[in-house]
Amino acid sequence: MAKKESTFFNMLMTLLVVTLVASTALAYVYEITKAPIESAKLAKKLAAIDQVVTGYDNNPVEDMYIIPAASGEDSLEVYPALKNGELEGVAIRSFSKNGYSGLIWVMVGIKPDGTLQDVVVIEHKETPGLGSKMSDPGFKGQFKGLNPSETTIEVKKDGGEIDAITAATISSRAFCDAIQLAVESYRKGGSL
Repeated sequence: MAKKESTFFNMLMTLLVVTLVASTALAYVYEITKAPIESAKLAKKLAAIDQVVTGYDNNPVEDMYIIPAASGEDSLEVYPALKNGELEGVAIRSFSKNGYSGLIWVMVGIKPDGTLQDVVVIEHKETPGLGSKMSDPGFKGQFKGLNPSETTIEVKKDGGEIDAITAATISSRAFCDAIQLAVESYRKGGSL
């Protein structure tokens, strides 16, 4: 078999064929995985809502509405939990950009009287073994039953009442910021 001469046209055609095959394969894989990824995200969201609010008989995802963030830079998703048409609480998807490694996303459960029911970390990129401890019951358990009207949701180092995670003060502050953003945004929405 004769060896083909390496010309600009041959190299261009080879590159074009390789690119076409790769992009077609990528598009195919994307279409196959799109639905399972979306259903996994929805399941994760529902699990977080179930952890922070209880005793509801509606579908909070269907009743979700958006409120402007108190910081003015974004908006937050509010998932009302109703039982027989009465508000049992809300789950608010909140965030902080002040984490040690960037964004921290939390789901905050607030009862109708304004007390915190629970908080769940949805997503973060904090240091494993340090900042990731914000998901530990010992840390996040401090927030259960707190009334933000009566309690300063800041770490003790900043004058608040929350014990920070040892060696992860920045992550602890970001966690508190995300909760505070949810509470303030919900108050401004006129619901608390």
